[in-house]
Amino acid sequence: MIDISNKPVVRREAIAEGKIELKRSTLVLIEKGEIEKGDPIQIATIGAIQAVKSTPRVLVMCHPIPIESISVELFKAKNSITARATVVASSKTGVEMEALNSVTNALLNVWDVVKKYEKDSKGQYPKTKITNIHVVKKKKEGSY
Repeated sequence: MIDISNKPVVRREAIAEGKIELKRSTLVLIEKGEIEKGDPIQIATIGAIQAVKSTPRVLVMCHPIPIESISVELFKAKNSITARATVVASSKTGVEMEALNSVTNALLNVWDVVKKYEKDSKGQYPKTKITNIHVVKKKKEGSY
């Protein structure tokens, strides 16, 4: 890890987003509350929050950061679900990796609970795809 001991503690915020493309029939099942493993939106939200807290354990060069706020939103569209995470901390280093980890974990949790409905007759996932995971915005005190 790099030495951040001389950097000042400032308020930092990062917003990340990504999408999972699903079959329309799977999204209908989600809307009806008929996913056998549970509500993908609730499960993804909890997974996303947990992922923020565990970021330094899975990204080996990340500093542990005292997270002050995590906000996770999932938006359903006709053939996809978009996850957006906002992470805030007062720290010497940014929180974009935590936000990206959050979104990634949210989307993986959605995939996990709906995979039964996404598979084709050969057990493959021809339509299921996680895409466009990126940092939407990053803020640092003094640069808003």
